[in-house]
Amino acid sequence: MSETATVPTAPLRARAEIDLGALRANVRALRARAKDAALMAVVKSDGYGHGALPCARAALAAGATWLGTATPEEALALRAAGLPGPILCWLWVPGGPWRQALEADLDVSLSGLWALREVVAAARETGRTARVQLKADTGLGRNGCQPADWPELVAEALRAEAEGLVRVTGLWSHFACADEPGHPSIAAQLDRFRQMLAYAEEQGVRPEVRHIANSPATLTLPETHFDLVRTGIAMYGISPSPELGTPADFGLRPAMTLSASLALVKHVPGGHGVSYGHHYVTPGETTLGLVPVGYADGIPRHASGTGPVLVDGKWRTVAGRVAMDQFVVDLGGDEPPVGAEAVLFGPGDRGEPTAEDWAQACGTIAYEIVTRIGTRVPRVYVNGEELG
Repeated sequence: MSETATVPTAPLRARAEIDLGALRANVRALRARAKDAALMAVVKSDGYGHGALPCARAALAAGATWLGTATPEEALALRAAGLPGPILCWLWVPGGPWRQALEADLDVSLSGLWALREVVAAARETGRTARVQLKADTGLGRNGCQPADWPELVAEALRAEAEGLVRVTGLWSHFACADEPGHPSIAAQLDRFRQMLAYAEEQGVRPEVRHIANSPATLTLPETHFDLVRTGIAMYGISPSPELGTPADFGLRPAMTLSASLALVKHVPGGHGVSYGHHYVTPGETTLGLVPVGYADGIPRHASGTGPVLVDGKWRTVAGRVAMDQFVVDLGGDEPPVGAEAVLFGPGDRGEPTAEDWAQACGTIAYEIVTRIGTRVPRVYVNGEELG
């Protein structure tokens, strides 16, 4: 739940600048696509690396009505910070903080009888009615109740509801391949979800919300929107899949810009090895720039030799291995001053690489690039308030 309240005046080794104005605009764009469905702002993993609290506040200001987290601890921190409205958390293990969740009026997701029984016990202890959502495994194969076990979970939830111990506030599921246009599992999961919804409602469940749409489904599958859409990565201005389109294609803008200050610029001769293992050797006399961030800051070691960086208006590439705290770029004889800005990724407006460029360079997805940026890199927030 990292939060940097003001822009520091002293130079920073590195910074992740978060444009909250962009995030608010993204939420509004996603709400427009969702039309009549409400929007849940998913702020798990410290807001996908952007900072959960500032991003949650900005999302609520832009019209999100729900917040979503993976762990109960993430949700409890949001509530402790005074954030209002419904907050759903879905990744539970036995012995979790059920009592604290009920006291904080969180919505808790249940995928099996063990979880229902633990939350019922907490409801008896606290004297509070638990807000629960039943998650269906419609084909993702992770969390969620299998169709064969659904009748038993629904029946026991209704018995607990009749006793006043729980209130079933939601029925939900999650897509496996919504980021792959035309994948046959999408239609299969949607059909199964409708069947499981119909069964639960026939038995007497009256949920406040039914939801299955994640970011890619919100953007491209309007038939999946139901009562609520859950937007995670798209809210931060990153496309959930290059196959679906760029952020600009969906009216989104990346909110994070990651930069660092050059710590050293020096001349070296040709044939000079660079970084561990000498996997890069200078082809001739050149200049090297030292960028003071490494894999301890979340820069992927897989970016060794491939990661793009904008220095002094030119794209450079990581030369040699990314180390724990630093990496090197070959400046090709140019001599930017020490302290000059090295932009690893941002929206792309200034010609800088994007998180997607880093994902392509590392053979991963942009989600991982932004979420892995570590706590040594301060988050600096700009455009924190609406102009009016």
